Amino acid sequence: MTDSFFPRRQADDIRLALLNRHEVALVDVREEASYAEGHPLFAANIPLSRLEDEVLARIPRRTVPVTLYDNGEGLAAIAARRLLALGYRDVALLADGLAGWTAAGGELFIDVNSPSKAFGELVAHCRQTPFLAAEELKRLLDAAGDIAVLDVRRFDEYQTMNIPGGISVPGAELVLRVRDLVPSPATRIIVNCAGRTRGIIGAQSLINAGIPNPVAALRNGTIGWMLAGLPLERSQRRRYPAASETARRAAAVAAREVADRAGVKRLDAGELQRWLTEPDRTTYVFDVRQPEEYAAGHFPAARPVPGGQLVQETDHYASVRGARIVLTDGEGGTRADMTASWLAQMGWQVWVLDKEHADVAVSGSWAAPVAEPSPDDAAFQSQRPLPRRYRRPYEGTGNSPRAMQDYITWELGLVAQLERDGSHGFFVLK
Repeated sequence: MTDSFFPRRQADDIRLALLNRHEVALVDVREEASYAEGHPLFAANIPLSRLEDEVLARIPRRTVPVTLYDNGEGLAAIAARRLLALGYRDVALLADGLAGWTAAGGELFIDVNSPSKAFGELVAHCRQTPFLAAEELKRLLDAAGDIAVLDVRRFDEYQTMNIPGGISVPGAELVLRVRDLVPSPATRIIVNCAGRTRGIIGAQSLINAGIPNPVAALRNGTIGWMLAGLPLERSQRRRYPAASETARRAAAVAAREVADRAGVKRLDAGELQRWLTEPDRTTYVFDVRQPEEYAAGHFPAARPVPGGQLVQETDHYASVRGARIVLTDGEGGTRADMTASWLAQMGWQVWVLDKEHADVAVSGSWAAPVAEPSPDDAAFQSQRPLPRRYRRPYEGTGNSPRAMQDYITWELGLVAQLERDGSHGFFVLK
């Protein structure tokens, strides 16, 4: 089967489908390091080296139009043959690959999770999200001011290094937990992540939910702290407490109001089950709680993705732009509602499962769908490149100051890139 066997899709046709909110699976099959050097805004990175491990979860409907591309390496045609063997029925190559996209005037975005990061910058721009510089936060901490530092990264990131005194509260947990963590409305709340996006979304979540405290995001997160030459803590285990009934009720009301303003819809389990059998639409179901809660009992079709990470890495989990997203939660639905409010603003069609339906719940961990062996497996395995690790300048330690500063400079230019690209469909609640 030669490369000429596969149809070509034009960049302009992909762009038109995005603008019309049709389902689009535009897949960059290069390794992540190459992808991070430049790609279309809504291109999902599924490297050829991990194709069989990831594609069935990320592109679950095998009749969705899939368009593959590389930058002249010949990887896209190999991936296309494998997708046909896996049962995908509508597979094409992007005409002239990445060069064809740029020749058609398409904008290129660097790094990973670009839609989420660009959206975060748009939120900060439109809402004038308050920021606090690292040096000012250090001064307040040294003076033992009435201040709470809430770290919205994953717990493993927090344990690697954190702002002194910070408490781990992964993003979607903020609105649910903040009233117990910070009972005084006079306490100043500083939200931090590794760079900017999760800190912006976290701080703005508290503001959107009507928390009375003064709230700000730490400017440039732990990157800004390190660039200021300030010391970090390591191996900490401070975490949020269980939510009290009073806090849970107040959070649920506030989060529901925000979700309603964003246009989030509701559905029940019966309707969701019907959606999951429809052959012509892609429906993702995500449980936005923490992993241990998911394991104790969850809706059978749901994949566990804590809400803060889902907003941060939407392209990784929902790789079909234009698909439907359904979120599930417990404890009053606060985490699902707040997560859904952001996904809706990012242009997704999003619903919240209105009840938990414990009668259909199952327990245990999530298992990724596994590709069935194919007669050409040996040939395919021999053609797969070795994985090539992209070092994020905002995770871990030992990153160079130049790489960290370049990353921040790039983030600050994302709003202008969105304007040039014009395909995003984002809006921001006032």
